[in-house]
Amino acid sequence: MGTRKSSGEQTPAHLKDLIVEVLDAGKAEEIEVIDLMGQTSLADYMIVASGTSSRQVAGFVDKIDEKLKGSTFDVLRTEGLPTADWVVVDCGDVIVHLFRPEVREFYAIEKMWQIDSPAASPKASRGAPA
Repeated sequence: MGTRKSSGEQTPAHLKDLIVEVLDAGKAEEIEVIDLMGQTSLADYMIVASGTSSRQVAGFVDKIDEKLKGSTFDVLRTEGLPTADWVVVDCGDVIVHLFRPEVREFYAIEKMWQIDSPAASPKASRGAPA
């Protein structure tokens, strides 16, 4: 996951907050943060967000990179440019998935990582007596 100092501003949670701040300021749509701690060793958080166009999605990548250059965090790898329909930004402890809305809807990757209780699931109540 990368090395980090023990300072409160060097935590995966702080990295997540920095990225959400960038996405929010850039007017990303439907920003969703998924806590992966205890689910996978891949990362501590996954952030999924949408941009209205490929250009906006690519712009988010630039803004994240710019923001992290002023910190102790780095963008380790980016996949999905230049088409920018679905871009993955690996920041070590945080993985960011940026989509155009129709691509996000098609893949629905955040649903794979959500843990819902069966009682909360609308599908669980279908066909059950009223």
